[in-house]
Amino acid sequence: MEPSLRSTDGFMSKLGGIAVLLLLLLSCSSFPSTEAYDALDPNGNITIKWDVMSWTPDGYVAVVTMFNFQQYRHIQAPGWTLGWTWAKKEVIWSMMGGQTTEQGDCSKYKGNTPHCCKKDPTVVDLLPGTPYNQQIANCCKGGVINSWVQDPANAASSFQVSVGAAGTTNRTVRLPKNFTLKAPGPGYTCGPAKIVRPTKFVSADKRRTTQALMTWNVTCTYSQFLAQKTPTCCVSLSSFYNDTIVNCPTCTCGCQNNATDTGGCVEAKSPHLAQVVSNSGKSGSNAPLVQCTSHMCPIRVHWHVKLNYKEYWRVKITITNFNYRMNYTQWNLVVQHPNFDNLTQVFSFNYKALTPYAGLNDTAMLWGVKFYNDFLNEAGPYGNVQSELLFRKDQSTFTFEKGWAFPRRIYFNGDNCVMPPPDAYPWLPNTSPRPILPGLFAFIPIVASTLLFLAFV
Repeated sequence: MEPSLRSTDGFMSKLGGIAVLLLLLLSCSSFPSTEAYDALDPNGNITIKWDVMSWTPDGYVAVVTMFNFQQYRHIQAPGWTLGWTWAKKEVIWSMMGGQTTEQGDCSKYKGNTPHCCKKDPTVVDLLPGTPYNQQIANCCKGGVINSWVQDPANAASSFQVSVGAAGTTNRTVRLPKNFTLKAPGPGYTCGPAKIVRPTKFVSADKRRTTQALMTWNVTCTYSQFLAQKTPTCCVSLSSFYNDTIVNCPTCTCGCQNNATDTGGCVEAKSPHLAQVVSNSGKSGSNAPLVQCTSHMCPIRVHWHVKLNYKEYWRVKITITNFNYRMNYTQWNLVVQHPNFDNLTQVFSFNYKALTPYAGLNDTAMLWGVKFYNDFLNEAGPYGNVQSELLFRKDQSTFTFEKGWAFPRRIYFNGDNCVMPPPDAYPWLPNTSPRPILPGLFAFIPIVASTLLFLAFV
């Protein structure tokens, strides 16, 4: 009797362990991680720094600065929107370099009315041309923040806020929580505020150093999966050694007959094109209005293997904008290819090598030359930019076989573009199965007739 009881107890304990494991797995799957990781920019993030510069009778004055530490991802118009939730019943008395989108209910205040009384304020940047008495350093750019590599001088944005009904010492101040950052739409996930060492400031003559009374940081990371449900760009391929042009995969960013597609598309040769584009601009919608294509993507990047020399080979890159609602300023392209360690010359684009991992130089960042092609126009005859790259051959690795000459990965403005499947890449004529098959079929009758002749001899 005792052995059977022991076996039953053992079975029940194992069953309980399995149940606990299943419960743990279910709980993990029900709270998916929104933490973003970019293999080409593993340390990229936006850091929001709060520096308490002075105390007031009922609170403090702080300078809030957003630093874009992402190498190639920037915030374009209509700009960033920053939100948070106060820990207590704080109010914003005044602001410089920014403003809240809503004032909230300030009816209990007599005389001086706060700038914002909302528990969860939302702040936006001021526009260029703001009067000087409302500006501070790094403000008033319409919420546009450039990437760290492309334009480090404009990779930050600041505003000043005077907070009331708050703590007046380092021990009584309560940090805001539930930070949100839209740039301009979703995509960023912000962590909790953390107190760090006070920021130090060096005077213009570098003879005196001051520091903030208190500093805390908030780190926000980007996820393309949170930013949009569908891709925003795709890649097409071609080469001089094959007549095949590999287009973007069909329905990469949507399908023409999709009834749920809110943006829709317009035929490039439509007689009503100008009217449709004009009406869409008046609606104020940010949804792409793209030219009707098989891929329906706002952006297409074309990689063409153009020429082959004895010691070099040449590539032409063309970026085409199919979106009638969007002009891209300060655009950039990130390309991964093993031959970038022997890049010799770039024509009409700026270039910088990205080396996220020591000893590996296979990633390049490309962007337009200022006042020449740094502005990618909306869809139409001028809606494209192009350049050529010249590579030196490394005889130990160079080959045109098996699609080696085509990029491994391409990003446009920080978003990963959809590549064609590898089996669709243009192949060398002597390695492609398509030219071989006709010759093989022509050879079969010759072999058969020869065997038949030998059989009757």
